[in-house]
Amino acid sequence: MTVAEPTMGPQDIVLALGLPDGCRVDQRVPKKLLLENGAPTAADKRLINDGIEEIQWVAALKPNTIGVSDYSDDLREYLEMAGLTVTLRGSSEKGEAKQPNAVRLAELVHRAVPYPVLLLLKSGQSVTLSLAHKRWAQNEADKIVLDGGVVSVALPHDAPSETVFSAFTQALSLTSQPQTTLFGLYQGWIDSVQALLAARLTGSFKTADSPEQAAARRQALQDCERLELEATRLRTQAAKEKQLARQVELNLALKRVQAQLAAARQQL
Repeated sequence: MTVAEPTMGPQDIVLALGLPDGCRVDQRVPKKLLLENGAPTAADKRLINDGIEEIQWVAALKPNTIGVSDYSDDLREYLEMAGLTVTLRGSSEKGEAKQPNAVRLAELVHRAVPYPVLLLLKSGQSVTLSLAHKRWAQNEADKIVLDGGVVSVALPHDAPSETVFSAFTQALSLTSQPQTTLFGLYQGWIDSVQALLAARLTGSFKTADSPEQAAARRQALQDCERLELEATRLRTQAAKEKQLARQVELNLALKRVQAQLAAARQQL
């Protein structure tokens, strides 16, 4: 007898956020708005049209709806943030499910909305939570661009245990996040997602004690990703190598990378 894995919907994460009723919008957003503002190529337009079933504006997070001040400096202005859910459309071809490019669709949504988005993207039985900072474009007045890449995590897939997942959802709660400014709040959610990404490697969920510790963890996660790719490359290359001397050389290089990877994981 097999036991089905528990399913999760965007509403479960929205509930964990503990948002005040006053910030809820719960309004459907026409795909036309995303096509007009977030589809730079014909391929992106097709992806939006064919890949998205529904866009829902869940919440408008503003100073007067959540009691957190806005933020402004030379790089960015956060007057409000949006909570969105996007349900992807799965098409069937010859009996096989064909899923759209969820990574690209998430990026298009983040680029299309002019303020920071807490995005919940539902694809089949999985939900991906993603966030991305925004800033003013350097060479184009009044244009807003992504500041760094999109930070995302699959739920509950990326949680190594139920205990870790429970700790993560508790950390997401609005009352557990920084309350000084909208920028600080949004960064707190990003730090929580990165704490869960770190927990995949450490087995335990721990929020950062300071902005400096959070920044160090971000760097360590980037180092781990880079070193894991390098280790995979060396391992594959060594398996294909016919010359013994070259095999030895590649295996020694692999051991050095594995040692660096272990050291990077210690920083998580």
